[in-house]
Amino acid sequence: MYRNLSRLRVSPALHAGKRFKTEHTKTSFFDRVLGPNTVEASPSFTNRWLMVLPAFGTHMCIGSPWAWSAVSGSLTKEFGFVVPAAADWSLSQCTIPLSIVFALQGISAALAGKWQMRVGPRCAMVVAGLCFGGGLMVGSLGIALHSLPLLYFGYGFLAGCGVGIAYTPPLQCLIQWFPDRKGLASGLTIAGFGSGGMFFAPTMSYLMKRFAVMPEHLGTADQVTTVVQDGRLFADVGGALKEVVIANGHDLAALPYTLPEGVYVVGSGSTGSVAALGVCGFGYFVIMMASAFAIRRPSPSYLPQGYTSPAGSDGLPQRNVTVDAVMKTPQFYLLASTFFCVATGGMGLFSVAKPMMSEVFSGSLPTLVTASFGTGYLLMLTGANLSGRLGWAAFSDRFGRRTSFQIFTLGSIPLYLLVPYCVSSVVSNPSAVPLSIFMVSTVTAITCMGGTYAILPAYESDLFGAKYVGAIHGRMLLASTAAALVGPNILLALRNASERTAINELLTQVDPERFQATFNAPISTSQALIETKTLSISKLMEIAPPGVVDPTPFLYNTTMYTMAGFMAIACLSHHLVKPVDPKHFEKEA
Repeated sequence: MYRNLSRLRVSPALHAGKRFKTEHTKTSFFDRVLGPNTVEASPSFTNRWLMVLPAFGTHMCIGSPWAWSAVSGSLTKEFGFVVPAAADWSLSQCTIPLSIVFALQGISAALAGKWQMRVGPRCAMVVAGLCFGGGLMVGSLGIALHSLPLLYFGYGFLAGCGVGIAYTPPLQCLIQWFPDRKGLASGLTIAGFGSGGMFFAPTMSYLMKRFAVMPEHLGTADQVTTVVQDGRLFADVGGALKEVVIANGHDLAALPYTLPEGVYVVGSGSTGSVAALGVCGFGYFVIMMASAFAIRRPSPSYLPQGYTSPAGSDGLPQRNVTVDAVMKTPQFYLLASTFFCVATGGMGLFSVAKPMMSEVFSGSLPTLVTASFGTGYLLMLTGANLSGRLGWAAFSDRFGRRTSFQIFTLGSIPLYLLVPYCVSSVVSNPSAVPLSIFMVSTVTAITCMGGTYAILPAYESDLFGAKYVGAIHGRMLLASTAAALVGPNILLALRNASERTAINELLTQVDPERFQATFNAPISTSQALIETKTLSISKLMEIAPPGVVDPTPFLYNTTMYTMAGFMAIACLSHHLVKPVDPKHFEKEA
């Protein structure tokens, strides 16, 4: 009987039922909520300007790392509060999260390009929100536990993946809404990326002040007896030896608080960075989720009023280079080299903007260059990043992308070369004029970097076609990855080398007896004191002979000359960019 079942025919109705069941299974909850077709606007929806909001909002969140220097300086004093303690992280260690974020931005954007095309913008943006918002909260936990690996994993790895995954989907959506003004669409989206620091820096400053706990002050340096053990300073507090740090007027001028000079107990205060970063992470998560569900791409039949597509109804040019074929074109590598060099200079500046302003100018202009002034300078740079993305995008639509890039590369060379001159001028003759020239030069250089990021997708669209620009730009961001690793690290390596040289030169001019009286240790132990952050340039200048020039303002001179060299390479690379050979274009069906 069971053998005869094989002879039974299955009715067409059962076939239909099977088809119905299969189709029903394909329309899963995931597809209905996050699938690629959920973001397609109806033919009746034509308000393309409304789509700027979720695109801008997403980029505003993932652009917050530009202002990381508002946090990095505080992290170097998480235990010492007024000055770095022995257990505190170095500035180089605290700058690494910025490098990791932008390194992972390019890597994740390149690897996720084809996946984003398959799953659609909404799913990609939801995943990005989870990574970025969650990454900031994990990073705050790393600060609380004083774990560098956890900080790097949270704020660096997870947040960097979130930046890379969220970068191109809103950008490509907006370019499809503005086929007639691709430079403006690119600029409006990436302007959010540039403005992220303008919101992050003041928000973090406000939250850190709100959550900060002032450290315990024991008295002035001549009132408190200290001893040195293994290079660390200790004082008797309630019958027990506790590690302490000594802060002078120069050290306290860099803080946004009014505190007396003297001896402070290590670990008795808190900068408030833990809670502040956690709150920001949750806020960014909410904004990115809302943007993911608000974003739409235009209906296939959509065309702006008065615009005729060069290829007909799909709105895309006929001449397109595929994602794989673009890697065989010299234009891709020349443009990536140009992008790398310009981004290297800008990222180097951003990584140390606030502490650099304090180190270079606070000694010569202490009443003007305060902690709040440094925050204001950082906001100026982020504002320049934003205005450069908007202004240069509009400029490129009128005068062309090639002309814009020529201005970026050639014009940035003298801007970086001006910085050492301004520093020398303000040291020899303390005045706000050289400081103003310094600020104008660096702000202008950042507008060029912002403009590069803004119009690069449109430039890629001009060269390779708009059809695959999202995935192509994801691979182009690998140049940004390299710049994120090279820029801050070169700047800090050159700065640290200059600092070591300056300290060694000062040690040759300091009286050994006075050194012994100040640090309760012989000058032969200076290396141990440097490693535990007890000995610094500012401390040596207090006991240096009259007439010795403070070398602190000149610590960044070699970095500026190096950045000018990068701009010269960028100028040469861009000059070699020519139109793409027709053999690389996708064959028409």
